[in-house]
Amino acid sequence: MAKHQVDYSLKKPEQAILIGVISKGEDLRQVQEYIDELEFLAHTAGAVTKKKFLQRLYHPDPRFYIGQGKLEEIGAFIKANGINLAIFDDELSPSQIRNLEKAVHIRIIDRTNLILDIFAKRARTARSRVQVELAQYQYLLPRLTRMWTHLEKQQGGIGTRGPGEKEIETDRRVIRDKLSKLKEELETIARQTAVQRKKRNELIRVALVGYTNAGKSTLMNVLSKADVFAENKLFATLDTTVRKVVIDERPFLLADTVGFIRKLPHHLVESFKSTLDEVREADILLHVTDLSHPNFEEHIGVVNETLAELGAAGKPTILVMNKADAFRWEEDDQPREEVLAVFRKSWMSKLGYPVVFISALKKENIAELQSSLITLVKELYLTRYPENTNPKY
Repeated sequence: MAKHQVDYSLKKPEQAILIGVISKGEDLRQVQEYIDELEFLAHTAGAVTKKKFLQRLYHPDPRFYIGQGKLEEIGAFIKANGINLAIFDDELSPSQIRNLEKAVHIRIIDRTNLILDIFAKRARTARSRVQVELAQYQYLLPRLTRMWTHLEKQQGGIGTRGPGEKEIETDRRVIRDKLSKLKEELETIARQTAVQRKKRNELIRVALVGYTNAGKSTLMNVLSKADVFAENKLFATLDTTVRKVVIDERPFLLADTVGFIRKLPHHLVESFKSTLDEVREADILLHVTDLSHPNFEEHIGVVNETLAELGAAGKPTILVMNKADAFRWEEDDQPREEVLAVFRKSWMSKLGYPVVFISALKKENIAELQSSLITLVKELYLTRYPENTNPKY
């Protein structure tokens, strides 16, 4: 094994605690759901959550993010339970991380660092590796002084994957040069990909978008009869997968894209913009959401906000309420189909575009989704090729 390289498969799961703050305007239930999502992120990264800490604060403490009393409580728990990692649900400043590590003597990472670590672990292609490395260096640069002395003492672990495992570079100029080279490399890859997309311009393009773990890749497999990697973890898909699909003798391209998430790090959005060109340049969006998730409405809002940030809002869209088989209504005596029918009417009137309830895993109601989708595809073909009702493919 090369010097500085760490074999993560041989490491025991890190014992972690999660820490969140209930800020002004937030309620306990909402923040508990956020911490549950952070636990899923930690699990995806390979950590075991031993305890979750929440504190109500109007404003985060500028020195430690949390209050002194809560810090002492956390410190006592860490000492008594052999904890070696603390993960905060918000982005911390370099000074806050430094002060926290001095106070509790374990490694401190924030939500941004955790997500970057997951992306680094899951990057498979040259393109996604460059994108993740670029985002990591952009995150690392303002934290350079603290990070290098910190990483010299580590033997790998969550939040240290990627640039920190290579030779320790202490010169900011070296890091900026590295950033420039990564950006150039990414631009070269983006140009090559753009040429590939131009060759496909005659076909209508459909992009699967949605909150991470909503079931996009599973639906991709159902619609395209492909074998796209899918699992019950966050960010299972980083690289865009494109397949040609034919429904009712009409061909179109279907693209699976990286999932969105609440507080998606800005560096990642910037770095992955070239990958998300498939979303910006798509003719139709299939917005997939996990109906069984208690916070699915907020997830829809997060995706819509991200689409607007990418300049991809306002496209013809179908809202795909996935995992309808796992949906549970509070009133058990009301049939699920009746509830879903009410949902359909309310969401369609709210959004003004089709809403379909499916289970991609159990292949339920896929025919209705295909019908709604091919209706949009045909309409776009007639607009794009008014003199050709049956374009070649």
